[in-house]
Amino acid sequence: MTLLATLLWPAVAASLLLGAGIGWLTGPPRGRMARWGALALVAATGLSGGLALAGLVPGRAGLWLEGGALILAAYLIGAALLSTLLAATARRGATNR
Repeated sequence: MTLLATLLWPAVAASLLLGAGIGWLTGPPRGRMARWGALALVAATGLSGGLALAGLVPGRAGLWLEGGALILAAYLIGAALLSTLLAATARRGATNR
């Protein structure tokens, strides 16, 4: 894990920032299809993270799987944090008027 974090930290940081930017621009998912898409991304992250933790995929493919799970998780965390913050700020602004 240390080697993976050492090699992929720039990609994870960029993914976190990209997810935060997308979360800020779009906000939380509002439509039914958008919610299902977000749920599918969370499920894919959980599945790939579970496979990576279990060590079922060896070699180079396992490295790609672990890296992809880590980068996708960072993207989703950034998007969820900023979209939640944006929604809370908008809600607070609407109640203060």
